[in-house]
Amino acid sequence: MSPDLLAGYVGTVTEAASPVPYEKARDQLADVVRRLESGGLTLEESLELWEQGERLATICSDWLEGARARLTAASADEAGPSEPGAPF
Repeated sequence: MSPDLLAGYVGTVTEAASPVPYEKARDQLADVVRRLESGGLTLEESLELWEQGERLATICSDWLEGARARLTAASADEAGPSEPGAPF
């Protein structure tokens, strides 16, 4: 595998473990998908990109779940007690 295949992606050994902004993770995930769809990679390269994509998708999902929770909490604070089962 080429040492620079995953260079610059979140979660690589060169990246410090720090919170990754949603936009950076989303953009990197889109790039991983583009590279996988373009083909021309070895099986090993494809697997490594797929695994990186899974990590990036988890980061994005965590951000979106956190945003949803914040919106729910803000809506509940503004509207007072809400109906059980209300989405927001």
